Amino acid sequence: MINNSKLPREALEVLTTLKENGHESYLVGGCVRDLCLGKAPKDWDLTTIALPEQVIGLFDHVIPTGLQHGTVTVLVNKTTPIEVTTFRSDGNYSDSRRPDSVQFGHSIEEDISRRDFTINGLLYDGEKVIDYYTGLDDLEQKIIRTIGNAGARYAEDALRMMRCIRLSSQLGFQIENYTFDSIQASSELIKSVSWERIRDELVKTLLSDRASEGINLFSKSGLMQYILPELQLCIGFEQRNYHHHKDVFEHILNVIDATPSSLNVKLAALLHDVAKPKTFSISEDGVGHFYQHHVVGAEMTEEILKRFKFDNNTIENVRILVREHMSRYPKLRQGSIKKLINRLGKNNVDDFINLQLADIIGSKPPFDFDTVIDLKREIKRVLEADEPLSVRDLAINGDDLIDTGIQPGRRMGEILDELLQIVLESPELNTKNYLLDVVRQMP
Repeated sequence: MINNSKLPREALEVLTTLKENGHESYLVGGCVRDLCLGKAPKDWDLTTIALPEQVIGLFDHVIPTGLQHGTVTVLVNKTTPIEVTTFRSDGNYSDSRRPDSVQFGHSIEEDISRRDFTINGLLYDGEKVIDYYTGLDDLEQKIIRTIGNAGARYAEDALRMMRCIRLSSQLGFQIENYTFDSIQASSELIKSVSWERIRDELVKTLLSDRASEGINLFSKSGLMQYILPELQLCIGFEQRNYHHHKDVFEHILNVIDATPSSLNVKLAALLHDVAKPKTFSISEDGVGHFYQHHVVGAEMTEEILKRFKFDNNTIENVRILVREHMSRYPKLRQGSIKKLINRLGKNNVDDFINLQLADIIGSKPPFDFDTVIDLKREIKRVLEADEPLSVRDLAINGDDLIDTGIQPGRRMGEILDELLQIVLESPELNTKNYLLDVVRQMP
C-alpha cells in the first residue's frame, strides 16, 4: 500500500537506524494516514520502544523538544525534522489538555490505545501497514472515529473535538455518530484549552477545502458558543432585507466558500458581518438595516483576533478588510479611489477585491459584479501609474514649508493634507513650484 520511494530519505533513515539497533519502531499517525490516502505528509512522526536518551545517542543532531513526554526531534538535515516519541501510557488528564504523568511503555498496542482517531492510529514498519483499530476500514469508508471511548479521548485533550471537525473538513470524511454526539456532550471542555491552540485548529479549518462545513460543524457540535460566541449570535438571525435571502450565518458560510485560500481574507469572510446582530434595526416599511455594522464589526474583529492571540499584522489587516468591505463606488473618482487605497494599504487590495466579490456571491441573486470589477480596474490603473497616494509622495515636504516660514506643528500637517487632496484629484499638479505657490496663497 505504501511505496517507500514516496518517503523522504530522512524518515526511512531514522526508522531503519532505530530498528537496526534493536528498537521496535514505526512511522505513526497523520503521516501514515496521508501516505495511505496518496497525499504528501507535512510532518513525520515515529514511535519507538527506545528511550529518549537512546535515540539521542544514535543520531548526531537531536533536539530534546519534549523529554518529559518522551519526545525528541531528529534532524538528519535542516529541511525534514523527524519527531520521535517513546512508547508510553498516560496518567489522568485533570486539565483536559496534557497528562498529569507519563510512563514509558513496552507495548505498541498500549501506546496506540491512547491516540485520538482510528485513522491516526495506523503504523508503518517500513514494509507493511499495521492497524489495531480499523483505521484502514475507516479510511476506505471515509469515516472519522475515535479510538475507544470518545468521551474519554476528549477528556484527555479537549482540542481533539476541534481536530475531529478540522480533519472532516480537510479530508471530506463523515464523523461517526457516536464520535460527534460525544463532542456535543463534551463541548464545554474546550474552555480549558489555550486560545493559541484553538486558533491553530481554527486556521487549519478555514484553510481547508471545505471550510464552511467545518465552521458549520463547530456550531452544530456546541463548540461555537465557547470559541466564537459573537458568531453564535449570527446563527438563524434573519436579515429581513431584499439584498439577502439567507440568515447572517448562512451568508457568512457562503462568503467563506467563495474566497480564495488566503488566511487574511478567510478570517475577514468569517467576521465581516459579525456585528449585524448588534447593529440591526427595522425601518417603518419593515426592512432590516445594519447601519455602521462594518465599523462596529472592525472593532469586534480586533477584539476577537486579540483573544485568539493572532499577530499584530494579521489583526490589523483583517480589521481593515472588515472595516472596508462595504466600500462601493458607483461613480469612480480619482480622489476617492486613492483614499481607499490609502486606507487599505497596497498589500490588502487583492484581498479586499476578493472579499467584495465573495460578499456578492453570498447575497441574493442576480449577481452584479460590475461595480467591483470597475473598482478593481481603476485601482490597478492608479497603482500602475504610480500616482501620488500619500503625503510622502508630494513634491514638497516639511523642510520646504519651513523655508517658506511655516513652523513645524499642527498647521504644517494640515497644509500637507490640503496639498494631498489637490494632487489626489489632479496628479499632474504635483510639482514643487505649483504646490509652493498654493502654500504662499494660503491665509
